[in-house]
Amino acid sequence: MAVMLEPELETKGATIETLLQTPEGRRILTCIQCGTCAGTCPYGEYMDFPPRRIINMLRRGRIEEVFKSDSMLRCVACYACMTKCPRGIRLSDILLPLVKEQTLIHQPAIPAELQKTLQNTLRYGNPMGESSRKRVAWKATARVPVPVMAEVKRPVDVLWFVECYTAYYGRGQDNSRATAKLLNALGVDFAILGNEEKCAGDCGQLTWESGLFETLTDYNMEIFKKYRFNRLITGDAHAYNAFRIRYPMYGFDYRVDHTHMLLAEKLDQLKPKLTKKLNYTVTYHDSCCLGRRAGMYDEPRALLRAIPGAKLVEMTHNRMNSICCGGGGGGMWLDTFFKEKGMERLSERRVKEAIATGADVLAVSCPYEIYRFEDALKVIPHDKPMIVRDVAELLAESMGD
Repeated sequence: MAVMLEPELETKGATIETLLQTPEGRRILTCIQCGTCAGTCPYGEYMDFPPRRIINMLRRGRIEEVFKSDSMLRCVACYACMTKCPRGIRLSDILLPLVKEQTLIHQPAIPAELQKTLQNTLRYGNPMGESSRKRVAWKATARVPVPVMAEVKRPVDVLWFVECYTAYYGRGQDNSRATAKLLNALGVDFAILGNEEKCAGDCGQLTWESGLFETLTDYNMEIFKKYRFNRLITGDAHAYNAFRIRYPMYGFDYRVDHTHMLLAEKLDQLKPKLTKKLNYTVTYHDSCCLGRRAGMYDEPRALLRAIPGAKLVEMTHNRMNSICCGGGGGGMWLDTFFKEKGMERLSERRVKEAIATGADVLAVSCPYEIYRFEDALKVIPHDKPMIVRDVAELLAESMGD
């Protein structure tokens, strides 16, 4: 089951100095230097300063050396170090974002792709740099009603926060169309924000720019105040992460669920509608935000098992031990940097495991993973065809026309 909303973080707006005056800061200093964080980090061997050494440098008063290194550019915010820390230190939630923010300030140059993405998100409200007027264009091809809050002018039960990749990119729009189809079939009273929506900003928070995150949060919170709804859902694992963990610090007090959680709740109602047999062997990739950070392992698998004809097989690394796709924490926009450093793309490492299962379909729960795994499949040799699909896309396919 997913972890419930946590209390407000005590370190909102903290610096490294003020952090050490908080209970969490004092916990950081209890690090036993066991090296578990470095050992479990998918890019640990490429880091001059993995989390263990960052804490060591902090204790020794040499943290400035960490800031001047580009070591944190390799952190993809996969939560592996935090999940497995024997002291329960909240590395990915608190310490590493603060270090990343200072790293940005101290770097002579930031990789161009990442810099452009951050600038686009600040200026346009999405990392692609697309006009906000195009955010809802996908609705015209949905083939089912997709109400917009400003147009329905009434309270709704569910506000669906679509997010950027599922609004602007073609493959992401497949996810949105599938989700709209499922929500309509289940009779969910929902609406979207349409062109008023902007990026939730999770990767702004975990990718260096706390100021960017706060700008986006302030904007979205003002939009939420305009409308009445009981529950927010999103199919973007990173947006779910932001709403569940960060937004409550800014007054967000709505129930928030990933789309697959809502669908799993309504599985008894959904099953009779899954009439088309899909003779696929499916392997499921656990998103870092939904899996390690939120404990959501069972719901997507329950949905996949409900599809007639589908057979679920597991990769060697699954659930808490799943290998990150490499897209979080800014990794989505650092592939060129990683290649220059001779680092293997984590998406390619993960796809190799998926291929080894003999599956026809690699199922996912995050829009980043669609692009990362489809790109990886283009370069990793494999004899048997494999496609990448969001769980919602498979469910919608099983519903037929």
